Amino acid sequence: MAKAQEDGAVYDDINITPMLDLSYVLLVIFILMTTASVQGIQVNLPRASNTPSLAKPSTRAITITNTGALYLDAYPMATLADLEARLLQFKANTPEFPVIVKGDSAVQYEKVVEVLDLLGRIELNQIGLVTQRPAR
Repeated sequence: MAKAQEDGAVYDDINITPMLDLSYVLLVIFILMTTASVQGIQVNLPRASNTPSLAKPSTRAITITNTGALYLDAYPMATLADLEARLLQFKANTPEFPVIVKGDSAVQYEKVVEVLDLLGRIELNQIGLVTQRPAR
């Protein structure tokens, strides 16, 4: 049934915009719900015995305390030569592995530079320096 506008013109259009909005919302909800249900399926995967490992090598952490003491992961290193020997052992097994350097803010800058020089000498190129976020 056609309605008359105020100026007397007759229109017989149906505004389908709200209906399309509703259908898009329902489509998005349907997609999200089906995706969530697919990701939630638990599967016990089989284990292969002789496939090569695709895992990335573990990251090694060198810590320099405020007194200048060196640690590789959680193990104390007496000198830079000890640290170098230990890193060369790791490098023999894995040629490229990431190393992070955590230096205390009170440690002398020279000590951190010595460690970075050591890493450059033994050609470890994946180096990260750990810092804290600034206080807001």
